[in-house]
Amino acid sequence: MKTVISARDIEDLIRSGGDVRSLPADAILTPSARDLLRDLEMNPPRTPPAAAGKPPAPAAAAAPQPPAKALSARSPKPELEAFFNSAYCLDLKQQMCDVGHRMWERAYVDGNGGNIAIRVGEDLALCTPTLVSKGKLQPFDICLVDFQGNQLLGARKRTSEILMHLQMMQKQPKMIASVHCHPPYATAFAVAGIEPPTCMIPEFEVFCAVATAPYRTPGSPEMGKLVSDLVDKHNLILMANHGVVAWSHNNVEEAYWRTEIIEAYCRTLVVAAQLGKPLNTFSPGQLQDLLRIKQGLGFVDPRYGLKECELCDNAEWRPGVQCAAPSRPADEAPRDPEAEKVVQAITDQILAQMK
Repeated sequence: MKTVISARDIEDLIRSGGDVRSLPADAILTPSARDLLRDLEMNPPRTPPAAAGKPPAPAAAAAPQPPAKALSARSPKPELEAFFNSAYCLDLKQQMCDVGHRMWERAYVDGNGGNIAIRVGEDLALCTPTLVSKGKLQPFDICLVDFQGNQLLGARKRTSEILMHLQMMQKQPKMIASVHCHPPYATAFAVAGIEPPTCMIPEFEVFCAVATAPYRTPGSPEMGKLVSDLVDKHNLILMANHGVVAWSHNNVEEAYWRTEIIEAYCRTLVVAAQLGKPLNTFSPGQLQDLLRIKQGLGFVDPRYGLKECELCDNAEWRPGVQCAAPSRPADEAPRDPEAEKVVQAITDQILAQMK
């Protein structure tokens, strides 16, 4: 299988001092990777000359590493506490806070809504607390729980919806992180019970595989089961009358990206549907190309292996459909023939008297 190169791979290569010309000639480039290479060709990065008499700047500090010994809920309390307060764990907590702040700034959450989780052990996860705005989230707010939902460490009480994240992790072994929020346009599709149509925008096709879970009370085991039953072949779930939850096998940043992508996609669809023209879609061959990129990136999708004629099914999406009944001004009531006759007779009598 050919190598798939993403924009992040190119950025990592440049940061490590590598040359983009060393990329395999037959590699598959994601759309964002192609854009980045084009930008680099037009504006190549410059290396500033070293100041005379000054030593070179120190290299950036290496990312904190996970503990050498794998942890579980059965690990001794001192080991769990040491891990929870380690530089590695602090880095993960900060990533969760950054994602929470961005969700709040984009109005994907309101009040104390939304939650985030990261798998950190065989049966351990970090999660956000309950009753804390994601716009104010701090690393010391983060909690450590086991896969039964029991809180092991953390000053604040864990989110009431952690059971859903944990059930997803148990059902999907590849899952590292998950993000739940309520972006308005995507949530509107969830409220209407309509899955966004496919075959229209490349980023959505490559990064998202969407399914819809029926509504159940948030935080309930039933809600978690309905969502977790879908994560084997979907990485973004619309939760009916509630919101969305996305997961990643890489990191919490990627899980968050999916919420941005589906929100932008749903907003674009709503706007495009108002333009009065049928929406253009990819050909089956064009979609197959995107699915090959997606599979190379290790993302799940239920369409792998389907025939081209089975790839695009947008039966639920009917943009621009209007009521077939003839229009009538809102203040105009239906006419009564008998009443009109009476009115006409009275009018005739009045006119006769005036003459």
